[in-house]
Amino acid sequence: QVQLVESGGGLVQAGGSLRLSCAASGSTGSIGTMGWYRQAPGKSRELVADIRSGGRTNYADAVKGRFTISGDNAKNAVYLQMYSLKPEDTAVYYCNVEYFYRAIGRTIGYWGQGTQVTVSS
Repeated sequence: QVQLVESGGGLVQAGGSLRLSCAASGSTGSIGTMGWYRQAPGKSRELVADIRSGGRTNYADAVKGRFTISGDNAKNAVYLQMYSLKPEDTAVYYCNVEYFYRAIGRTIGYWGQGTQVTVSS
């Protein structure tokens, strides 16, 4: 059974920083894209950033220049360093990790349980 465990959320003042971590375990597949999503109250879940297995990164416009995603394939871990946080960054942040299963020719994505990030003004 694949499990994703997130940590690092919390309450921070505007302008502050937080680092989110996500560690995956239990998969027999090959790790693929890892990403962070967020969902604010009353809004849909949205992509924050993702990183491909080759290291290519992609960021939402709202976080470019403030957030940095990194991954450690050997540890099946993905991180999100957040700087210059704004109240509008307040949301539940979810990690997503994809694995490719060669035996069935499919890629399956798994979600973490979510971690709350609250930025006060």
